[in-house]
Amino acid sequence: MTQPSIYPLGIEIQEPITSITDLLVSVICFYSYFKLKKEGPVNRVTKFIKWYFLLMGAATLFGGLLNHAFLYAFNIYFKVPSWFLSMFAIMLIERSSIVYSKNLIPRKFSDFFLRFNVFELITIMFFSVYYMNFKFVEFHCVYGFIVVVFSFHLYIYFKTKDSASKMMIYAIVAMMFAMFIFNYPIILDKWFNEKDFAHVIMAISSFILLKSALLMKTEPKLNI
Repeated sequence: MTQPSIYPLGIEIQEPITSITDLLVSVICFYSYFKLKKEGPVNRVTKFIKWYFLLMGAATLFGGLLNHAFLYAFNIYFKVPSWFLSMFAIMLIERSSIVYSKNLIPRKFSDFFLRFNVFELITIMFFSVYYMNFKFVEFHCVYGFIVVVFSFHLYIYFKTKDSASKMMIYAIVAMMFAMFIFNYPIILDKWFNEKDFAHVIMAISSFILLKSALLMKTEPKLNI
């Protein structure tokens, strides 16, 4: 359900609540970036997550403004920057999960996923622009968050009961809920549609993800 435009000071703003909730995600991501930069553990894993927050914050900022609020002023290709930023951000959090598990999985296994991580990103970027279809962006999101991040942290948690992985699992479950709301539309009102609902859950998921990153002081090891 598309929201009616509003006209403050005579300026058209399309999908106003969708734009605002996109910007909410952006604010949480930027806050998380600076929180990690200031107080987070300093290691390779949290570096990837820190940059995930920065890029995802930029992606949702551009998404809220160019893809929703002022879409009428731009052509369809202005969707690409937010798509690419979000896909690259997800690639980084995938890498963080793979690196975080390196003490628990064979080296060949982690090396394969780190290489495939880049190959999959480039391939999906190409198809998303070639067909100009958001479905490829959604596929990358599902693959990155569920197939890689959720699976790796679930494995880590079963092996070590690591508290950071436990929080990450909660964050990804919340993200799954957001994906479900978006793809099987749960619409509460024309002023709070499936996009708005999903964005609010994404904001909550991002905050939980921050809590996970703050706990990643050392790489998990098997309990002996």
